[in-house]
Amino acid sequence: MIYLLIVAVVLFTLIFLFMKLNPVFGGNPSKVQREAYSQLDNYVDGKFINQIPAKLSMSASDYLSMMRENMSGKAERHPAGLIPVSMINWNKINSEEDSLTWFGHSAFLLNIDNKKVLVDPMLGPIASPVPFAGSKRYSQNTLDIIDELPPIDAMFITHDHYDHLDYPSILKLKSKVEHFFVPLGVDAHLIRWGVEKEKITVLNWWDEIQFRGLTIVLTPSKHFSGRGIANRDTTLWGGWIILGKQTRFFTSGDGGYDAHFKEIGEKYGPFDMALIEGGQYDRRWPWAHMTPEESIQASIDIKSKRMMLIHWGAFTLAYHGWTEPIERALTAAEKAQISIVAPKIGETIPLDGELSISHLSWWNNISG
Repeated sequence: MIYLLIVAVVLFTLIFLFMKLNPVFGGNPSKVQREAYSQLDNYVDGKFINQIPAKLSMSASDYLSMMRENMSGKAERHPAGLIPVSMINWNKINSEEDSLTWFGHSAFLLNIDNKKVLVDPMLGPIASPVPFAGSKRYSQNTLDIIDELPPIDAMFITHDHYDHLDYPSILKLKSKVEHFFVPLGVDAHLIRWGVEKEKITVLNWWDEIQFRGLTIVLTPSKHFSGRGIANRDTTLWGGWIILGKQTRFFTSGDGGYDAHFKEIGEKYGPFDMALIEGGQYDRRWPWAHMTPEESIQASIDIKSKRMMLIHWGAFTLAYHGWTEPIERALTAAEKAQISIVAPKIGETIPLDGELSISHLSWWNNISG
């Protein structure tokens, strides 16, 4: 018994030191920051909370069902082979035309008012703090894309989960980015990774600021945060509104469906384009991620003229088929008469004027 106790203590100590010393886990808000947060309505007992409180709570039977599902249906949860990345059209990206380039999952490059904006640029090979465990990217290496990127005017992070805030990507990007915009507390990660504090603007929900002619707003989402065992919900999460001269743009970040979408639509709608998460959903965490049908409803709520489904196409983080999110979203969009676009990874689509692009079901043509 004593031997087992010693082994447990040593193991716990090693894990603690690994997480403390390894920079991939990021930083933590300072005592001064935490004291300031304590005055906020969405911060209670040292944690950020959702507008309508939600808690990840699963029963023993839920965990057992997850184990069973993890052993079955694996082929359907991954493409048959590597997803190719389209030849990136840098002429389009560097033109004065408002455009959007998707890099899979929730990572994309927005050109708006001739400003280059990166959102959740997780371009690394694996959504995990360690290379030997976690979901590997479906597509070819996208970290190399960073070498070709033009100077970035602004980077926006929705929250600090590994599939949105990627340590290797930030290391390669930080010298290319003029300014970073993040929810409360997320700056602690960037600062630990060598980003100058002066280059970071931190926002709470509904904070509105101006940046080089763009109007920027952090909106609520229904989700959670954390990169380690002991820092759950110590940083904030949210979506972003970016308003230019011609394009009113919204991206949801991660989160379940709720009344905040109608509130966003009432305050800032209509939008010309909305990127809304609709993948990695599960009956065991219905509040944390939307189903594709809920994503379509969210698009209606925010009064978006057209939408694109994100949070799919790069990683397997849930137990549904990897193409199920987009297939269900297309069906729901057709029923609701919602304009939806589904570009290939690496494809640049225009945002000026009328947007008419067929999805062509490229995901059905992946072979081993």
